[in-house]
Amino acid sequence: MKLVVGLGNPESKYNWTRHNTGFLALDFYFKLKGLEWGAKPRLGAIAGRSGDVWFIKPQDFYNLSGQAVREYQRFYKVDTSDILVVCDDFNLEFGKIRYRAKGSAGGNNGLKSISAELGTDEFTRLRIGTANDELRAKVGDVDFVLSKFTPEEKGLLPQILREVADRVDFWTKM
Repeated sequence: MKLVVGLGNPESKYNWTRHNTGFLALDFYFKLKGLEWGAKPRLGAIAGRSGDVWFIKPQDFYNLSGQAVREYQRFYKVDTSDILVVCDDFNLEFGKIRYRAKGSAGGNNGLKSISAELGTDEFTRLRIGTANDELRAKVGDVDFVLSKFTPEEKGLLPQILREVADRVDFWTKM
């Protein structure tokens, strides 16, 4: 059993914000694959399944994402090495994708929450770059991660999310 986690915030006002890039990536993946999300949260997350892979979007706020990840990990007895977390990274060039089999949270509070809840940072992460240094300098970090993508950035998202989907596919088949 594997678990793929997309990080984001559950309320619709956060749609198309940088912090919801993990949700966007999994929604895009589901659309490509013809998969459907469950109608109601279960174990603290909206979930869908394809074969032996669970996909979840935690329904606690971003900084508390680890609670749902822990619930799924324990209930389905998923090894931490079989968890992939898809998230935004404002320190990474916009559109750049970074895959790491393990590592630090690097300032990402969602990853910090998951590490704390699982008691380890030995899980895979797929970071999607959302950097826009000019905007970030104007509004500060908190408002930046909750800001919407610019029209130019939004236009690039399908190509970026398709690459993320390919990497998720590759990882689920490992």
